[in-house]
Amino acid sequence: MATRNLRLTAIRSFFRFAAFEEPELSAHIQRVLAIPSKLHDKRQVHFLTRPEIDALLAAPDRTTWIGCRDHALLLLGVQCGLRVSELTGLDRDAIILGRGAHVRCYGKGRKERCTPLTALSVATLEAWLNEPSRRGARALFPNMHGGRLSADGVQYLMAKHLKAACQQCPSLVRKRVSPHVLRHSAAMELLQAGVDCSVIALWLGHESVETTQTYLHAHLALKEAALAKLKPYDGESRGRFQPDDKLLAFLNAL
Repeated sequence: MATRNLRLTAIRSFFRFAAFEEPELSAHIQRVLAIPSKLHDKRQVHFLTRPEIDALLAAPDRTTWIGCRDHALLLLGVQCGLRVSELTGLDRDAIILGRGAHVRCYGKGRKERCTPLTALSVATLEAWLNEPSRRGARALFPNMHGGRLSADGVQYLMAKHLKAACQQCPSLVRKRVSPHVLRHSAAMELLQAGVDCSVIALWLGHESVETTQTYLHAHLALKEAALAKLKPYDGESRGRFQPDDKLLAFLNAL
């Protein structure tokens, strides 16, 4: 179903374009655009807890150039919730330090968005930018040859550091951790901090708030907090209603 919906999205995009080019066919175009998407089962969102995030960030050896790069990449991914393509597509000038520090990136559909940086991220990125660039690379996170890291390269470095992090945090062994899990973890951190879903949607660059609401279903702690606000049942047996003598006398007199 997911593949069908993706294809339907592409078809809708084409027919929206066709509506401007061929207005005389608008009746047929509207029929195509009215085709609904199919509902399908959604997998539960996987994310990392704070101790697991800390263990993963501590794994890279920051005494080396590669370790500094990997640590900065992982930290930026989990703090800003950037997609892998957004991380690898960043240039050095996309990082704005100083007052109002933020990172500027282009997401899906070439939509630009700016995400603020924490003090820790600012210090880490400032140290990374002071590292000598490889062969004059423009990319914020280049490979050894000065080119851009690929998605497979990010997957490889994360798997390497995840193996080391598992020794410090055994709960990571039971989880399937991919680069996209960092994005989910960023959303969960914001959600747990009480940030509204509409703000998280802007933070992650979601087209719709409905996409962001997926994280609500996965966050068990929020559900437990909601349950704690309910008035507990007293456990008393109410039994059947028994009218008093005055009510019985009134009914018998009717």
